[in-house]
Amino acid sequence: MSSESGRRRSGGQGRISQWLRGRRPPTDAEDGANREELLLAAAGAGLPLAPAAHPSAYRCSCDRVGCPTPARHPVSFAWQTQSTTDRAQIERWARHQPLANFITATGMVHDVLDVPLDAGREALERLLALGVEVGPVARSGGDRMLFFTATRGTPEDEDEWWPCELDCHPETMDEHPGLRWHCRGSYVLVPPAQLPGDLTVEWVRGPEHALPDPLSLLEVLTDECARYAGEEREHVAAWPLRG
Repeated sequence: MSSESGRRRSGGQGRISQWLRGRRPPTDAEDGANREELLLAAAGAGLPLAPAAHPSAYRCSCDRVGCPTPARHPVSFAWQTQSTTDRAQIERWARHQPLANFITATGMVHDVLDVPLDAGREALERLLALGVEVGPVARSGGDRMLFFTATRGTPEDEDEWWPCELDCHPETMDEHPGLRWHCRGSYVLVPPAQLPGDLTVEWVRGPEHALPDPLSLLEVLTDECARYAGEEREHVAAWPLRG
């Protein structure tokens, strides 16, 4: 890693990074009191919600052997039609399923730009410094950051549609490394959520912030994803070979 890149990484540990590192974990009482309020705030901002699985010991509450996404998936196959912003329904779900996480269905009102945590942290610092209107942002587990934006809807030219598997297509890997664009047919966990291993999903910037146009964030996010991917490759290449 170059000295310039190292200084950038070190210098990027600003107010957002300090908040992420130093925030006190909530107590059980605080978590219970705030959970319903936070869910209703998300719904009030227009994010459609549906119940999701939750951690059970070190496994997923769905009890599926080898669940590939423990505590990160909806409990119903009908989650797209089930998702709602109705306050009364969300209150019933939250009270009857006190351990459940919740997902928010994307592509209806909002999309989510999902990036590696380090890249997202740097991008958020840059965007705020540039005066760009940044919407809600969440940290998901210990490795991803979620930028909530307005949805693009359905473009007239389907070739312009970027699916949530954006970083999985070889032709876009170099251009957009590490970025996932959650749009129609996808979902993400909405804070507050619990994950196996005492990990959480929590707001860095809450849903009271207006949803921005995703294209206003894209250049900085892809730039930081590319920088992050390059530094990861340099780090791996620097590992000593063991005989």
